[in-house]
Amino acid sequence: LRALRAVERTLFIECAGNGRSFYSTQQGQAVTGTAWTLGAIGVAHWRGARLSDVLRLAGVTRGAVDVLPRGLDDEVVANGVNLGRVRRPLPVTKALDDVLLAYEMNGRPLPPDHGGPVRLVVPDWVGISSIKWVGDIEVSDEALYSPWNTDMYRLFGPGQPAEGSAPLTRQTLKSAFELALGATVPVHRTRLLTGRSWSAAAPVTRVEVSTDGGGHWRRARMHDTPQRGGWVRWSVPWTPRTTGPTALLARASDGTGRTQPETAVHNTQGYLFDAVVRHPVTVV
Repeated sequence: LRALRAVERTLFIECAGNGRSFYSTQQGQAVTGTAWTLGAIGVAHWRGARLSDVLRLAGVTRGAVDVLPRGLDDEVVANGVNLGRVRRPLPVTKALDDVLLAYEMNGRPLPPDHGGPVRLVVPDWVGISSIKWVGDIEVSDEALYSPWNTDMYRLFGPGQPAEGSAPLTRQTLKSAFELALGATVPVHRTRLLTGRSWSAAAPVTRVEVSTDGGGHWRRARMHDTPQRGGWVRWSVPWTPRTTGPTALLARASDGTGRTQPETAVHNTQGYLFDAVVRHPVTVV
C-alpha cells in the first residue's frame, strides 16, 4: 500500500446512531441501540492509498457490482448467533470513487484503536462503512449482503417497507455546542458560545444560534473555510440577562439549501438524527 501514490484528506467518521438519544428525550419516541448524544463523531487527517488503485491492480472488471471489506476484529455474537467478523458491502461505484485504505492518522501510523494497521475511510457515509482492521476484500458480480446492511443500518418503522429502507449510505446534517449538557453559566457575564456543524452532502453555509429556546436566532461567525466531509467551527457571544433554565439551539444550513429541521424522522433503531438539538443550561 505504501508503494502506491498516497492521498491525504481531512474527513469525519460518524456513527449512524450519533444523536440517537434525542429521539427519546426530545421527541418522546422509543429507539434501540447505544444512547449517543453528539459524541459519536471524530475528524482526523488521513493518509493512505486509494481503494480504487488497489482494485484496479487486482484486476477488477466491468462486471463488478459490490466490494466487501472484512475486518480482523473478533467475530460478533448477538443473541447467541455468531454474525462473523464486521463486514459491509460497498457499491463498486463508491469503492472506485473516493474511498481510502488509510494507514496514517494525523501524521502518525494508524493506532490499533482506530483500526491500525489499515482501515477503510469512506467519505460522507455512515461510520459502519469505514471498516477497521481490514483483512480481506471480496469483489462480486452480484449484490452482497451481511447483517450490517440487512438487519442493521437500514431504517425500520412507520413509513418504511417491511424489510426496511435501502441500506444507509450518506450521513446527514448536524450541529453541536462545545459545552456540557446541563452546564451552569453566570448571569450578566458575557461568554463566547462555541460549537461545530457538519454535513455529508455539501459544505456548511450558515449557522444560527438561539439562546432563548428558539424564540430568537442570531447568525454565528464561522471560523473555518467550509468543506464537505469536515466540520466548521463557529462562535457567538452571549450575555444572559435573567436566571433560570433555558435551552441553547444551533441550526446549520448547507450548500444543498437544506437546514436542520425541528424534528427528525423517526426510525426504530434511531439512525440519522438530524434535528436541532435543545441544549439545556441553567443561568445562575
